[in-house]
Amino acid sequence: MRAALAMPKLGRGDAGRRICKPAAVARTIILYAVALALAVALLNWLEYRYLARAFTLEIYVALVAAAFVGLGIWAGIKLTPRRVPDGPFLRNEAAIRSLGLSPREVEILGALALGESNKEMARRLGISPNTVKTHIARVYEKLEVQRRVQAIEKARMLALIP
Repeated sequence: MRAALAMPKLGRGDAGRRICKPAAVARTIILYAVALALAVALLNWLEYRYLARAFTLEIYVALVAAAFVGLGIWAGIKLTPRRVPDGPFLRNEAAIRSLGLSPREVEILGALALGESNKEMARRLGISPNTVKTHIARVYEKLEVQRRVQAIEKARMLALIP
């Protein structure tokens, strides 16, 4: 029964998720290592040349720090995955059916993701706060989680909510 809960295959409708490929990450790390090696070689060359002796120690340290800050920013930009919007959100209806979530429970999940309190959900949905608590408890049970954040993370992972 729980076999249908396996992670959904990533495709065009997965809310813009992009996973970095290992080859791209390895290439970026190698480029970073080469850039660091070149920087070290340049610093060694400068140490024996007139530039390292002509400037004071503070200016030399500032130049080295600026170079490493630039390299760090470049590596951060290259290694941070970017969200690529590739169309509207497509809800994973198969996971909803296999979990046995009702339409109201899916609605409660969406409200949880928006950060609404129990009272806000109750007012908006026209139900009592105790009914909201019951729905939330059932959602936790069906998703096999203990907290709101865990429920939101798992629901997003299963493409139940955007």
